[in-house]
Amino acid sequence: MVQIITDSSSLFTREEGKELGILSIPLCVNIGERDFRDLEIPVEEFIEEIRKGQIPSSSQPPIGDVLEAYESCRGKEMINLSMADGLSGTYQTACGAREMAKNREDITVINTRTLCGPHRYLVECALAMAKEGRSREEIASMVEEKMAHTKSYLIPQDFEYLKRGGRLSPTVAFVGSLLNLKPVVVLTKTGTSLDKFGAGRMLRGAVKLVFKQMKRDQVGEKDILYIAHGNAPEDALEIKEMARREFPGLEIRIHLLSHVFITQGGPGCVAIQHIRR
Repeated sequence: MVQIITDSSSLFTREEGKELGILSIPLCVNIGERDFRDLEIPVEEFIEEIRKGQIPSSSQPPIGDVLEAYESCRGKEMINLSMADGLSGTYQTACGAREMAKNREDITVINTRTLCGPHRYLVECALAMAKEGRSREEIASMVEEKMAHTKSYLIPQDFEYLKRGGRLSPTVAFVGSLLNLKPVVVLTKTGTSLDKFGAGRMLRGAVKLVFKQMKRDQVGEKDILYIAHGNAPEDALEIKEMARREFPGLEIRIHLLSHVFITQGGPGCVAIQHIRR
């Protein structure tokens, strides 16, 4: 059976991965004087540190961790489904570890060009095919096909996080905050960056902007909608109810974002993502 490997962008903890039979390698997070691995402390505890004024940062998994995962699967064929290249060095680390591995010919590394909900779905589909005894080439082909039919939007609650990341000028961030606008950014098709998509009045206005584009993209029963949130369950449920009214029959899944994505989008941020089944 082909071994499926991924990283914590897929929102699988190491423990969840073990239960399913996948290897999920967590990214690294720092806040204050504390270093830890993604998804390995309570999100509430992490957000409390941010609210105390600590500024978090994140980085890709150590290359040694990835190489160790490859070495632990010697004798098996492997597919490593990595988060979007360009948003993190995780994909490059996965490729670098492959070049160092003695069993490199057995390893395929795929830049999924996505993250979070759709990334998780690709891992689940790959695992299902692996359990069916499908080949590494068949699984890789499926992943490549599904990658062409996904889109991701991020709605931060605070302009400050986009300003800090250089995605908005200080002037635009200041004016947006005064007008109580909610910015919306979209993951580019290549998965290498986030682009400005628009802004709406309050959260509902921003969500309506996303839904309008989803209708243009003909999102419907053939897709899955993911709502991932930075410890904002009430907002996630409100968006789910809005989606049910606008897109009857659409399957909707809610997940808690990991520490790495809260680092980028801030507490309370919401990701709205869809992928073709």
